[in-house]
Amino acid sequence: MCSYEHTDSRRKKIGGKSLKAWLQSLGPGLITAAWVFGPSKMTITSKLGSLYGVGLLWIVLFAVFFMFVFTSMAARIGIATDRSLLSVIRQKWGKNVAIAVGVGVFLVCTSFQAGNSAGVGIAVAELTNTPVELWIVVLNLLGISLLFFRTFYKVLERIMILLIVVKLVAFVTTLVMVQPPPRPVLKGIFIPSIPEGSDGLIIAFFASSVSIVGTCYQAYLVQERRRLSPGILQTDNDSFTGILLLGVMSAMVMICAGVVLHPSGIQVNTATDMSRALEPMFGEYAAALFLIGLFGAGFSALIGNATLGGTLFADSLGKGSDLNSATVKKLIALVMVAGAVIAFIFGKLPLQLIVFAQSIAIFIVPFIGIAMFSIANDVKIMGNQKNSLFMKIAGFVGLIVVIVLALINFKELILK
Repeated sequence: MCSYEHTDSRRKKIGGKSLKAWLQSLGPGLITAAWVFGPSKMTITSKLGSLYGVGLLWIVLFAVFFMFVFTSMAARIGIATDRSLLSVIRQKWGKNVAIAVGVGVFLVCTSFQAGNSAGVGIAVAELTNTPVELWIVVLNLLGISLLFFRTFYKVLERIMILLIVVKLVAFVTTLVMVQPPPRPVLKGIFIPSIPEGSDGLIIAFFASSVSIVGTCYQAYLVQERRRLSPGILQTDNDSFTGILLLGVMSAMVMICAGVVLHPSGIQVNTATDMSRALEPMFGEYAAALFLIGLFGAGFSALIGNATLGGTLFADSLGKGSDLNSATVKKLIALVMVAGAVIAFIFGKLPLQLIVFAQSIAIFIVPFIGIAMFSIANDVKIMGNQKNSLFMKIAGFVGLIVVIVLALINFKELILK
């Protein structure tokens, strides 16, 4: 049964937000932004800047727009009903579909967790001149230890907000040191261009930015925040701040790479390469600042990715999605352990696992997008929270983008 009526009465009782309540309502959106901006996102963004300068900044605006569209839909699903997203999917399309989605998300998250472990380990190792393997173990143990806190969501929220602050300080300071010329930056934002040979990286950037798997978890985070603080008024616009910060961080990294590396013809293949390239020009402090930002990106992705994979897997099995549930915490820890083991043995994400994860994502991601779009248009479930005409049009266009990206990946991975 739809719980929109309960939500509506709660809103009438509150009538508005205090500053503290407003800040708390931003939590779900900030968590999503914190973990989506991980090491792989930093690598792709740095590479775009080093190869093509600041001319592709316009893609950040498009990515932020579509990310907000799907995050807004997921948030409204979480607001309109007390049932989890997979519970609604189970009711509409059956138990097997819900299990397939949950298992698929779990496998994708587990596969990519190795990259998060390696990324955060490398960042600290470069800063301290110590072995990478040591930090892979230590930081994953630290991540698992967070699960022992009585209220895991509150700890998760505070850590993710802290890591966003760390990333913002690191990137803003680096940007000030770089001193980008405003005219090329504004041209890159408002005058779209597609340089020759940039298609593949543009597609990779969109795929990593418009994270449908990440946006669907917004519904769970909104409900978790409401469960802990039922008196807080929540709206779909609360997620906008987090998504905007995601775009700002992406733009800053691209600008730094575009202004510093592109004119010199210096290319980067990893985010760590970016920090090394900054050192000869701006000194060791600039390199250290960028590595601190990389640490923030890596650790937030390490925790967020595991939380997403473990929660949806537990929910698909009918074990619920409460972050304080022992089953959910065990599955979150399982994702962390699996990622750490892979990273420790191979040093990075093995090619076979990349192909495996992307192959699953090809089929899972479009279905999750279609499912959210269908649910958000269902007035019986959503009530007054259903998609507006604008959101229907924007969501439909976004789905086309997601499906096209899936078809391109299918062609590259399966047909070649």
